[in-house]
Amino acid sequence: MFPQVLTEGYRSFLGERLPNERRKYEALGNEGQDPDVLLIGCCDSRVAPEVIFDTGPGQIFTIRNVANIVPPAEHDSGYHGTSSAIEFAVQALKVKHIVVLGHATCGGIKAAGLGADPLSSGNFIGRWVSLVEPAVKTLDASGDSKEKEGYLTRLEYAMIAQSLQNLMTFDFVREAVEAGRLHLHGAHFGIVTGELRIRDPETGEFRSVVARDGQTLASSALIGCTEA
Repeated sequence: MFPQVLTEGYRSFLGERLPNERRKYEALGNEGQDPDVLLIGCCDSRVAPEVIFDTGPGQIFTIRNVANIVPPAEHDSGYHGTSSAIEFAVQALKVKHIVVLGHATCGGIKAAGLGADPLSSGNFIGRWVSLVEPAVKTLDASGDSKEKEGYLTRLEYAMIAQSLQNLMTFDFVREAVEAGRLHLHGAHFGIVTGELRIRDPETGEFRSVVARDGQTLASSALIGCTEA
């Protein structure tokens, strides 16, 4: 039997959203998609980009994989799903922004960085999350350790930074960035708090976009804190 949650959701879509957005869907179907943003996020079911950013159909082109990893560019005969989607977004859709969205309590990051139990008994995930190792070494080189409070959050941040670096190993990404046609961004979402933090490209710090009393929570004090 087809999953009931999907059937019920579709009926809601058919009765409520589709009638209100009929023209938008017709335009997208007839004219194709033209998103400005490519978002690379984790496939964790708790972190849905369209919900977090309140976007509609056609607004963001989304890639989701375990631990929001961008692998380095490889030119071999393998099958590279994430890399092919990046290529399509940049070269065919000509997106103007790429956002790497990490999140709190990421199972893939935890498995790779804290020596947690494997996410599955197979080897596909194990090989994939081994791509987190350079981020682990980056923290090691800075004197950070697994025993320090907030280590997992800092590793999530480091993995976002590494994915941004890996994006620049793709010739077509680097050329577009250097020409000013494409801009790269890092962000981190707190599942418990709902807080979104944006990476400062100059300092590498993640600063909250949430405003309280007219002030932006920029807080270097937030850096390294874990979710409650």
